[in-house]
Amino acid sequence: MKMIKKMAAAGLGLLLLGSSAFAQSLDDAKKAIDAEQYQKAKSMLKTLTTTQADKDENYFYLGWVYLKQDYIDSAKAVFNKGINVNGKSALNFAGLGAVAHIEKDNATATTNFNTAISLAGKKNSTPFLYVGLSYLLPVSGSAVGPNGSAVAPADANAAITILNQGKLANPRDIDVLIALGDAYRSQLKSTDAYNAYSSALAIDPNSPAANVAEGVLWRFADNYDGAYQQFQKAITANPNYGPAYREWAETALRQAGSDPSLYDAKVKEAADNYKKFISLTDYSVESQMRYADFLIRTKDFVTLQKVAQDLSASAKSNLRVYRYLGYAAYQNKDYQTALSALTKWVTEADPKRLLPSDYLYLGRIEIALKNDSLGIMNLRKALTLDTTQVDIYGEIANSLYALKKFQEAGDAYHVYAEHSRLAKLMDHFHEGYSYYQAYMAQARQAQTVKTMKPDSTLLTKSDSALTYVERKVPNPNAAIVYLQAQVKDFEDSGDRNNIKGLAKPFYEQYIQLILAKGGTPADDIKSNLVDAYTYLGNYAEFKDKDHAKAMGYFNQAKELDPTDARVTYYFSTAGKSK
Repeated sequence: MKMIKKMAAAGLGLLLLGSSAFAQSLDDAKKAIDAEQYQKAKSMLKTLTTTQADKDENYFYLGWVYLKQDYIDSAKAVFNKGINVNGKSALNFAGLGAVAHIEKDNATATTNFNTAISLAGKKNSTPFLYVGLSYLLPVSGSAVGPNGSAVAPADANAAITILNQGKLANPRDIDVLIALGDAYRSQLKSTDAYNAYSSALAIDPNSPAANVAEGVLWRFADNYDGAYQQFQKAITANPNYGPAYREWAETALRQAGSDPSLYDAKVKEAADNYKKFISLTDYSVESQMRYADFLIRTKDFVTLQKVAQDLSASAKSNLRVYRYLGYAAYQNKDYQTALSALTKWVTEADPKRLLPSDYLYLGRIEIALKNDSLGIMNLRKALTLDTTQVDIYGEIANSLYALKKFQEAGDAYHVYAEHSRLAKLMDHFHEGYSYYQAYMAQARQAQTVKTMKPDSTLLTKSDSALTYVERKVPNPNAAIVYLQAQVKDFEDSGDRNNIKGLAKPFYEQYIQLILAKGGTPADDIKSNLVDAYTYLGNYAEFKDKDHAKAMGYFNQAKELDPTDARVTYYFSTAGKSK
């Protein structure tokens, strides 16, 4: 009897052990992934790949967590293990495609995605889901994915195509519908996104993920009340659903930027909700780095530097923390710390992970430390690293402009002004001014280096930018008109006997604009008027052969500056004989 009792107790112990292991099922791990509890999910999945080593799905989801945490090599290794377990694992081929996509290896990505789809069953929508999500992942050297950042149109379209195939395989797969909405939203196709999210909510009105997704859609439509309502629905369904608090924080931060009267309250609301999000994840290094991303957006660089310093002291730290430390230390004017941190990041990180802003900050830091030549080199590196991230060109252009590197500044302003939605008219003006100054520098050099010929295309570029500004300003602007007159003056023939008069209408307009203001002009305006009158005087003298008109213009110039060399020359030659 005692032996039976011992065996029964032992059996009960094994049963309890088994039930504990069973509790940490793949479904539990997937729920943890959805809640962005990546450390928890990773721990579960590592156990499952040991206790259920023959199930390829366990390896895929572990690899997916590594992707979400930015450990690309680890993800690739785990996906390959999944394929070793099952050579026809559609999910793990999708995972390898995701790795290749992130690394910008489009050919390998396409091959693996096609393999994944070919291995998917007719009713199995999950491989379609993860191929679609893979296209929405940020590629190396870019920002985050569909939650607000740009996804390349080709990638978004590929995701939409695949996800619609997944929808055909299983029309009631909520995850597919949410991902489809994200793909549409990344391309600002709000109606299509709304329809996809609404379809998901029609299947499960209490889905936290679907409610959060629709809330994000309302945020980008600046419907803040609608967004908060959706987040509240998600929290009501699951008070521990972290992404709802994160998106609430992002929404409050966006609202703070749109309404100055709410700024302080909304920034605090954003910070409180982001801290709540972090508390519901796992306080891992990765969670802290997501908090660092948030601090960059709130421009709380003091807190960011402390968070980054703490993270950099951890043996398990991701190398990316040095990016945060470099950015924060620069903003806090701790330039040596910034230089050390950012140099470590750009020299040790995989080049595919570097952003143009990394070199932009490094260049700024070196310039702040009076290492201008190194600073310029890194600004140029930022300029050429990724032409798709056009918004950063404005900062690069401003830095080059401040250093009077005018030709490089003009090139940067040109890309920024032509492609970025953030460009202002002043950026177009700076483009024109930069190209003009670049030409002037070459013209001055050509006076001593007789073999040098100034690049006349710089004048053409300057003229184009200034013409754009002139057409856009509501009223004529004297400074712009004068600068364009100067450009046209240089474009004109150098032979005064063959003067074309390209600058004539601009100088005439400039004079009218200044005289209309009345009063005594400032010294710099007087100098500009002298340029205008002497040009018009020479045109009248040598083109129109109207000596009386020429004399009138030169007299106007003489009243402003009798010592001007052009004026004195005229009255000692042509003017003297009249």
